[in-house]
Amino acid sequence: QVQLVESGGGLVQAGGSLRLSCTASGRAFSNFAAGWFRQVPGKEREFVASISWSGGWTFYDDSVKGRFAIFRDSAKSPVYLQMNSLKPEDAAVYYCASSSAAINRDRYQYNNWGQGTQVTVSS
Repeated sequence: QVQLVESGGGLVQAGGSLRLSCTASGRAFSNFAAGWFRQVPGKEREFVASISWSGGWTFYDDSVKGRFAIFRDSAKSPVYLQMNSLKPEDAAVYYCASSSAAINRDRYQYNNWGQGTQVTVSS
């Protein structure tokens, strides 16, 4: 069982940056693809970005492409989400998740989830 913990959320002004971190305990993170999702009240949890277990492949939702970057230093390292040029519409609870499937954007392919970290963007 992989347990995931997110950190790094907070309040930032529009145009600012934040870096989210996702660390894993229990079984190693190393053989799993990882993803970031976000959710606002009353809406479905939506895909943000994902990365392969090796870190060599990444995939982004169009809404964040060019502004956000998902990366990991190694197969066993935490997974990060660097968020730049933040917009008010990026405000949400951000969740980290792991998947034994290949890199993908389908939240039902992710079977381990963290508790989430709040990101607030002021205009």
